[in-house]
Amino acid sequence: MGQAFKRLLLAAIAAAGLTTAEASAQQVSQTPRHGGSIEIGTVYLTLAPLSWDPRDWGWKFNHDTGQFYEQLFAADLSKSEGRGGNHKFVADAWLPADAIRGELAEKWEWQDDPLAVVVTLRKGVMFPEKPGVMASRELTADDVVFAFDRVNTSPQNARGFFDYIDKMYARDKHTLVIQMNRYHSEWNYRFGYGHYSGIVPREVIEAGATNWKNANGTGPFMLADVVQGNSNVYVRNPVYWGSEEIDGKDYKLPFLDKVVFRFIKDEATWITALRTAKLDILESVRWQNVESLKKSSPALKWRRWLGQAGIFLSMDVNTKPFDDVRVRRALNMAVNKREIVDAYYNGHAELFAYPQHPDFGGYFQSLQEMPASVKELFDYNPQKAKALLAEAGYPNGFTFKTQVCSCFPDHMELLPLVAGYLARVGVKVEIQPMEPGAYFAALSSRKMTPGYFFSIGHSNPTTTIARNFRSGSPWNPSGWADPEFDAKITEMYAIRDEAKRQEHVRAMTVEMLDKAPYIWLPTPYAHTAWWPWVKNYNGELRAGAVRPGPIYARIWVDQDLKKKLGY
Repeated sequence: MGQAFKRLLLAAIAAAGLTTAEASAQQVSQTPRHGGSIEIGTVYLTLAPLSWDPRDWGWKFNHDTGQFYEQLFAADLSKSEGRGGNHKFVADAWLPADAIRGELAEKWEWQDDPLAVVVTLRKGVMFPEKPGVMASRELTADDVVFAFDRVNTSPQNARGFFDYIDKMYARDKHTLVIQMNRYHSEWNYRFGYGHYSGIVPREVIEAGATNWKNANGTGPFMLADVVQGNSNVYVRNPVYWGSEEIDGKDYKLPFLDKVVFRFIKDEATWITALRTAKLDILESVRWQNVESLKKSSPALKWRRWLGQAGIFLSMDVNTKPFDDVRVRRALNMAVNKREIVDAYYNGHAELFAYPQHPDFGGYFQSLQEMPASVKELFDYNPQKAKALLAEAGYPNGFTFKTQVCSCFPDHMELLPLVAGYLARVGVKVEIQPMEPGAYFAALSSRKMTPGYFFSIGHSNPTTTIARNFRSGSPWNPSGWADPEFDAKITEMYAIRDEAKRQEHVRAMTVEMLDKAPYIWLPTPYAHTAWWPWVKNYNGELRAGAVRPGPIYARIWVDQDLKKKLGY
């Protein structure tokens, strides 16, 4: 090794914060290997499983069961940034059109008369044996129809979620026909890789789907143990059908023998667990903890990602004074949002990333591209705010109540900051902290205070519009109800050409930003951290709707590197 190269290598090691020994240890063979286990603090590490049955329509179902219940479609992880592609695979419920692969579906094609998608299932996909529940057998199209019909007829079925599907039926053992009464742009998300599209066999339902001990699917792992509030344990499915091509060679999946989800309520505890390598991966690290971890554990690998939920103070537009758009716009101008980015988040946030997300490609428009009427909502202008309040009949301001959940530490810190800005223009906020049960019950029963400090996931470019602003949506805290806007949502879903749909969505987004039913607040960055023995991983979080299973199936552990690093 030449001296010049040595100097460059040492400089690179120093820049990365590694000791020479650590850097040397990382130069271990990258050949995939089977075996080993990993412990993960997922993005939902404070929240234990809500349900094991998709009929309950629990939004987190996919996250906990996607290791063993597979779906028709999943993310094409070969197109991730970590594998040389263009996609982050961080969004909580969106896969770009060019990044979807068949999972249980081998291929699919449209037919126009009648309008339908014809899906050919993979042959030889097996359910493993589950003593007391079912014998090992092959997946068939009847399994998909049964799973869909059961979820679709649930009393918890979200309004209109599948109403564009006339019927789903098995043409033969491996051919599925989804016949539609109209085109719906979310067709592949809703029944293909969505929150409620895991294929649960009839035998599991008959044994009792709510009991985790009966769970059994075709996925890369099997659910082996659940310790409520502590862990989910998944072990290798010995009859799993999938494989992964790496450097021209095909490897049977999964690589790992075991995956453990840890549930940890206290932030200091989960940070310590990462630092001491009791966690191999911590999927969400607040920016406040990043520098200290980089100093104490320089071997950790990192990826920064922009939050997948919007934070805002919702204003009930059906009550005074929030029925007046001038008041809503005034309160936006009264909050110094750029100062929040700089002073509260220390620069680790974006001023403008909701209701659309920058990762959504052509659906997203930057603040610089917005009309002046939208831009001014993100400029601090207390003088104009006071003038608008006076014009609306509130020259001396007013007082309103706002509920906030104690379950969101950021919200408990942010709301008093927002209230401080509003006080400067004469508007007083009475803050009502609430425990999670009461807080979410207030939303579901529409018994919120006029203000409601909230955070909603983006999901995908079209759901974010409908969820926030469609009449009657349970996730619409402002109570926005406009038949003309509802008609635009219906039109949005019917547009087959994506470029035209993107244009339509951009226009709708501008309209709702302008009408300001929320005080729009910055979106913070988060970080994912993992130890370098975790291979074939680059911080991907979701391969479908909140579903990480296919990501974990492709991870392997470099045991030699782990030992060389002293663990």
